[in-house]
Formats: sequence, structure tokens, C-alpha cells
Amino acid sequence: MDTISLFKKILSFESITPDDAGAFDFIEEYLSGFEVIKLDIGGVKNRFFYKRFGEGEHLCFAGHIDVVPPGEGWLSDPFVPTEKEGMIYARGAQDMKSGLSAFLKACRDAKNFSGTLSVLLTSDEEGDATNGTVKMLELLKERGMLPDYAIVAEPTCEERFGDTIKIGRRGSINGVIEKMGVQGHAAYPQKAKNPIHKVAQVLPKMAGAFLDEGDEAFAPSQFVITDIRAGMEVTNVTPANLKMMFNVRNSTKTDLEAVKAFVDQHFRDMDYTLTLNQSAKPFVTDRNSKVIEVMSETIFDLVDIKPELSTAGGTSDARFFGEFGVDTVEFGVKNDTIHAINERVGVDDVIALERIFAQVIERF
Repeated sequence: MDTISLFKKILSFESITPDDAGAFDFIEEYLSGFEVIKLDIGGVKNRFFYKRFGEGEHLCFAGHIDVVPPGEGWLSDPFVPTEKEGMIYARGAQDMKSGLSAFLKACRDAKNFSGTLSVLLTSDEEGDATNGTVKMLELLKERGMLPDYAIVAEPTCEERFGDTIKIGRRGSINGVIEKMGVQGHAAYPQKAKNPIHKVAQVLPKMAGAFLDEGDEAFAPSQFVITDIRAGMEVTNVTPANLKMMFNVRNSTKTDLEAVKAFVDQHFRDMDYTLTLNQSAKPFVTDRNSKVIEVMSETIFDLVDIKPELSTAGGTSDARFFGEFGVDTVEFGVKNDTIHAINERVGVDDVIALERIFAQVIERF
């Protein structure tokens, strides 16, 4: 089975989070030469396939089988891969069954490796991700089997295949501010305490503010207001309270305490409550790490592009590897139709991705 045949087979599984739709049974058969550890929690399936070639370093490829729902308006069945003019259309084509298929083929065909080669898969990356990759990594740590290096095959490229490697990710801090006031008649504002008027005074100093200056790896952490609501949708009543929601994609220079201090700086004279939650922590892999060097050199040699080392974008399961101290990079196909109607990927890019992963294994 060549790379594209494997890719089309993987695409045909209707694996909407957290259902693997039988894909893991197929993959277990496909990787029959590998040992397997299974961990199923709360409807989520996790699989860890590994093969020891020798006593050297442990390189892990990681990804997810699950996809978001296809939505309406597709020109073809989203779970029947359709090839047209050099592109393959299907849900998960970019995110991330192309990357998954590429490293499955590369790992299955690997002959020369000095250490342990492994594959970590989950069915819960697009969902809450609480019972997925992180749980398998916890189990591997207990067993002394954590990898030394990881490659997560999420779609990373921007304009051209090969142009971007993700060497880290920003964290994500979510917050809710509730400003209390006193409801009243709009004709008698002196008898009420209008929370909208109070918050309006500080908004120019908060909206879009940078909380740090960033560094070589990260852009500055920015305070992004995502929702403000108050009142009863009438014109003659001032509201009793106001709720403001925000998100900070934070670098390693900004944490929960820094965000709390920033909010208090502007709200300290007001009656308010603040709820904070960190859904993802930032991480970055040292630019001199072996996995970055080998990946960068291989991409340059095979597609003649020097990839940019980036930490931009949202979160992924790579963050969990970072939390466990594993040197991690992300590399995959272009990211321009993920989660969209008629998601598609170039045939040549999938073939090239498999060749890159195969060469990384050889060179490691």
C-alpha cells in the first residue's frame, strides 16, 4: 500500500471526536511489527505503538485520528476522499490525517534506527483533550518510556509546503470579569451605578494591550477581549452588572499572576470578580535541539526550502509533550483549509511529507 492509498483509507474512517470509527484496529494491523499499549478513558481511545531497534534515543511521532464534524455544503462526501486536479478532498485531509498517514508509512517502512521508534495516537485532540495524549504521556512516564524527542504532524506550513516548523506554542489563558453595579432608570443615572460607564473608562487601556515584549521565540502576550455583555436589551434601564470575557495567548514571560495583576491594576477601584483558567501552557524547544536540526536540514535537502521556526497559532497536543520535558517540533502540510468546508490537500505534498519523515528517521 503506497502513501496515497494509505491516506485515502485513513480518510474514509468517519472518526468525529471522540470516535475512532475502527481506524485504530486498522492501524494496529498495519503496524503489526510494533508493540502496542492501549489506554481507553471516558470514551476516548489512545494508542502507543513502539519498536525497539537498539539502545539509542527514543523518537516519537504523534497525532490524532479524530476530526471535527464536516458541516454542510461539501461538493463531495467528506468521508469519501475525492481526488481532483492534484488535490484530495475530505474531512481531515489537512488536519491531520495527511501527517498521520505520512508518519505511519515512514515508521512501518523504517529499517535502520539505533533506538526506539514510536507512534502516539489519540481520538480526543479536537475535543476537550483531557483524556487523550496527556493521559498516555502520564502512563509512559510511570513506565519510564517517555520519548526523548517528538514530532507532531499537525499542518504547519503557511504559503508553501516546507516553509514552517513549529518549535513551540503559546499558552492560552481565559478570563471572565464580572463588574457589579446598581440597576436603575436611564432617566435618573445619579440614582444608579452603571457598570458600562465604569468599564468604558478603562477599556482603552486594556483592549489589545501587550503584557510583555515577547522574545526571539514568542510574539508579545496580548490581552484580547472576546465578549462584553450587560443589560436587558432595553433603552430605559441601566444594567445591574457587566460581564467581559478575554483571552491571552501567553509567552513564557506572562503567567496567571501577571494577568491577574494587569486586571487589578485597572479594576482595583471597582466592585468586580475575576475568574481565570489556563487551558494550555506555553513551551518552546531549544533551537539547537537535535530534532530541530535534523528536521530543518531534511526539509532543505528534499524541498529546497529553509523553514521558518515559529511558535504562532493556536494550541495542539504538542503542548503536552513540552510539559513532560520532551523536545518537540510540529511539521506537516499547508494550513489553509483546516476545519473548513471542502478541506483539501495536495497529493504531492503528502508524498513529500512521507519522504521527509522517512529521511528524518534514517538521519536520526
